Amino acid sequence: MELAQAGRVLVVTKNSLTESSSEYAQGGIAVALNDDDNIQLHEQDTLAAGDGLSDPAAVRVLVEEGPARIEELIEWGAAFDREGAKLTFGREGAHSRSRILHAHGDSTGHEIARALQRRAASLANVEFRSFGAMTDLLADQQGVISGALVLDEKSGQLLAIRAHAVLLATGGLGRVFRDTTNPSVATGDGVAAAHRAGAEMEDMEFVQFHPTALHLRNAPRFLLSEALRGEGAVLRNSKGEAFMERYHPLKDLAPRDVVSRAIVSEIDRSHGGEVFLDLTGLGREHIEKGFPRIYSTCLRYGLNLATALAPVHPAAHYAMGGIRTNLEGASTLEGLYAAGEAACTGVHGANRLASNSLLEGVVFGARAGRAMRSAAPRRPAPLENAPDVQRPECAEESIRALAWRACGIVRDGPTLSAAIRELGADPLRTPCRTVADFEARNMHAVLRLIASSALARKESRGAHYRTDYPQKAEATGRHSIVSSRGEVRFE
Repeated sequence: MELAQAGRVLVVTKNSLTESSSEYAQGGIAVALNDDDNIQLHEQDTLAAGDGLSDPAAVRVLVEEGPARIEELIEWGAAFDREGAKLTFGREGAHSRSRILHAHGDSTGHEIARALQRRAASLANVEFRSFGAMTDLLADQQGVISGALVLDEKSGQLLAIRAHAVLLATGGLGRVFRDTTNPSVATGDGVAAAHRAGAEMEDMEFVQFHPTALHLRNAPRFLLSEALRGEGAVLRNSKGEAFMERYHPLKDLAPRDVVSRAIVSEIDRSHGGEVFLDLTGLGREHIEKGFPRIYSTCLRYGLNLATALAPVHPAAHYAMGGIRTNLEGASTLEGLYAAGEAACTGVHGANRLASNSLLEGVVFGARAGRAMRSAAPRRPAPLENAPDVQRPECAEESIRALAWRACGIVRDGPTLSAAIRELGADPLRTPCRTVADFEARNMHAVLRLIASSALARKESRGAHYRTDYPQKAEATGRHSIVSSRGEVRFE
């Protein structure tokens, strides 16, 4: 929408326009608009959750510009939940105030995406096209990013799109892991393509595992929103004990990394027993009204949340790291921008504060659009024919199993080193022909970035926990940067 003021805009989507992590975001969007709240408190909570790695300048932009972006969404038709004429605010983990806006209970991301799509579609010079996948970025002879390759799944051809500038809003990388709350399209395509093109990556080791994904046999790893615990749901171990008071003063509303490790610890203590989320004290009417999508989905798999405990287990949920950008969304490559989960603005640090992700998307997405609009226009250089792209001979399932084993909730140096050797061991290459081929290629590249960064960070901080370095090391309280050659340094 920002770019439409400057010329023709093409929005290229993978699969379909509505398929994204935003579409499934239940918890809400955090913003300091409540009467007892202010941007300084939101800022403090975000910095605290980031465990010493959040960029204060980026956090200040997020909390200061967030209210205006919310008002804009409301103006464009986003219907957030209200009591009468007044917006209602919920509480989630590590927030000191009730500042979480919801829409239709647990469909906040869907409502925001709907409002944005409707607004963008009303602009005459914005076009939407769906392809199988974006496969690579294209640069001119000066190294300026001036287009992208997309796979036309119907014809099997790679098509070159030329542009004055390119923004990657390709979302997350959860499918790299065996268990994830992310949709199947979240294979880290933008991160992998940007890295191949020479862009720097930042904080790739910090992957947030959501503590409460539904863990039923033959059911997807469906997210049971943190907002449920904000309303009073309690985590219990296989003995029925409410155990979180042993791990953190905030109990069930502790930061996500703490809750995830606590659940794993309880499972280990019981030698493989289960952990459950207990909503039975909330009552059926409260659950059904406040969380209609969660309630109906669980019923579909034979679980009545009003009367039965829900088995849960952590699952890969959100990447704090990604394409290194400045506060205007610009990457380290001229002509390339990024926003949303694919980007690393520095807002989230080592551990994202709940419901800051949707806010980051709208705040920094708008900033990136303005920056691209004001950048000096360049005529895209002619592009050569698309290259014959190849991928490592490595099956998707083996990549996902390796990611879970080596780069999961708890890590250690020898396992990370072995994973890096395994990822680099097979010299065989197979031509990419299908979307699945390109996805496997990207997942392989993304896992190497995560594992290399995790091995280099010899400490435990936020979502990154190493058993061989269990303490936080202030000397390494810096951001990990992966160069185009794959070398890791700290700044």
